[in-house]
Amino acid sequence: MKKLLLALSRRVRSLRAERNQSLQALAERAGMSRRFLVEIEAGRANPSIEKLARLARALRVPLSELCDLPLPRSDSRVALVGLRGAGKSTLGRLLADQLEVPFEELDAWIEQHAGASRAQIFEFEGAEGFRSREAEALEAWLARHGSGVLAVAGGLVENAEAYERLLESCTVVWLRADPQQHWDRVLAQGDLRPMQGTADARARLESLWKQREPLYSRAHEVVDTNRANAATCVQQLLQALRSEQRGVPADS
Repeated sequence: MKKLLLALSRRVRSLRAERNQSLQALAERAGMSRRFLVEIEAGRANPSIEKLARLARALRVPLSELCDLPLPRSDSRVALVGLRGAGKSTLGRLLADQLEVPFEELDAWIEQHAGASRAQIFEFEGAEGFRSREAEALEAWLARHGSGVLAVAGGLVENAEAYERLLESCTVVWLRADPQQHWDRVLAQGDLRPMQGTADARARLESLWKQREPLYSRAHEVVDTNRANAATCVQQLLQALRSEQRGVPADS
């Protein structure tokens, strides 16, 4: 509620400034006290729908425009994004233990409910079919969990609708590492998929990293996992989440 009231306060201040109205003039036009308007613009007042309607009329905007505010995302839901080998599964479980909330991998849920592996889904339904399942799986997870940690596949950021939904409903953290780190980690885990069927797999991974970097950068927080052990990364994650809740950069 506090974040919603702050969003309203910014909207009212912006509209008043656009119309070059003083606090006193707007308060009189809206039929409310100057003191109450000050409280609204400070994000401390929770005006009734009647007062909002009067304020919208005084600002000469539809009520729907005045109240078209971004819904605050849940600080209790954390989504981890990044390329394969970023540590989403390992760090996600450790972070969930620290926060005492459930942990889930979105791909695992998709495979379980499809009764097929990710590769099989792509083979029979194509990328579009998988992206559709991905969006449905995300909605199902959000419906089940008011709090939790979710590890999502590296390619979800290219699913525009699903990624927007993720950003608006969760605190999204990019687990960032350089391409060589990703490559070394997946091979160390015994994951041979990067090398299957292609001789230039390493170059393709680096190209994919560069392609997705602008999308990953839209995350609310970034945690650099280069040359850091799991315990250190979890502490960095916790610090990033605390900073996000306070609304200040993680390195302040």
